[in-house]
Amino acid sequence: MASVSRALRPRPCLAAPRPGCGLRVARSVPAYGGATEKAEWGLAIAPAPAAAASGPVLRSRQFLCKAEANISSNLPESIPAGASQYEKIVELLTTLFPVWVILGTIIGIYKPSMVTWLETDLFTVGLGFLMLSMGLTLTFEDFRRCLRNPWTVGVGFLAQYLIKPMLGYAIALTLKLSAPLATGLILVSCCPGGQASNVATYISKGNVALSVLMTTCSTIGAIAMTPLLTKLLAGQLVPVDAAGLAISTFQVVLMPTIIGVLAHEYFPKFTERIIFVTPLIGVILTTLLCASPIGQVAEVLKTQGAQLILPVALLHAVAFALGYWLSKLSSFGESTSRTISIECGMQSSALGFLLAQKHFTNPLVAVPSAVSVVCMALGGSALAVFWRNKGLPADDKDDFKE
Repeated sequence: MASVSRALRPRPCLAAPRPGCGLRVARSVPAYGGATEKAEWGLAIAPAPAAAASGPVLRSRQFLCKAEANISSNLPESIPAGASQYEKIVELLTTLFPVWVILGTIIGIYKPSMVTWLETDLFTVGLGFLMLSMGLTLTFEDFRRCLRNPWTVGVGFLAQYLIKPMLGYAIALTLKLSAPLATGLILVSCCPGGQASNVATYISKGNVALSVLMTTCSTIGAIAMTPLLTKLLAGQLVPVDAAGLAISTFQVVLMPTIIGVLAHEYFPKFTERIIFVTPLIGVILTTLLCASPIGQVAEVLKTQGAQLILPVALLHAVAFALGYWLSKLSSFGESTSRTISIECGMQSSALGFLLAQKHFTNPLVAVPSAVSVVCMALGGSALAVFWRNKGLPADDKDDFKE
């Protein structure tokens, strides 16, 4: 997953295009064997004889430049011919994410002993490594781009931390859930965006760069917003340790992300060597972090699963819809609206499960987060596949500009 968000994240093009000769982007790219070479990536703007003579290498670089420049948000239907066999395998494993979630859910319910070894301490380490892999794909320039695009990123942040928590609170009251289950639903609705949303955005032909930045911003905001909103909305139902939630969120979410960004910034050669391993690690960790919560509450799900599926599924379905139509009302294009919808509907349910385990005495508080892991992954993936098959309008505008 890290490779998808990193490869498709736009960077500023340094040279202006000249008519008939294409767009040239100069940058350092890792060469075979770990060395670094200076290369120019070309994106053909008008037919040019030189473009046809460069072979598959140029076609691969043209694809990457198009993705990074984000000229349009029409993502490729398939992997470019110049991609290595390893990249093709990682791409396949990434886009089959919903399949792994389904398999993990089945294993968690019927063979929980296979995944319950990933308990609180190991679960914390696994989630920390997942956030570290995301941090390795980011640079300080990404944060500066957030400041240069405040409205686009801000709408997603508003949907994540205003609409979604209020929606969770309203559903819990309307369906008259018990105090621990209502608290768990509110807690998961206050969690930041998850890495799985970047994958779903890629599949849906949304704006992957915007998705990565929105996930980053909501992750940083989680230190204050998740404990504060949980305290305000669920504090009247059960005691909420807001300070403990804030500390745990900082340790598990922000600290690994910062370490990853610093490693990318100050040790670029080292990062370039290990970045090729992180996608596969991310897929494995995400699958385990989805299966383990299900396995740990398998008995509760077998007895009360029907009662829990409706409120959690309703939370995600309405969040997807509100995120999309809020974006449309804000006059955003189709690709941006899809991105904000997915970011609003998919969050780090694994973080909610961990916080529920560490800071709430009643084990039922963790159950909505476990159900949410499956609902958000399957719902987001299904919506992404639907949008991918539907395609984008020919005149879709780019709301996310440098």
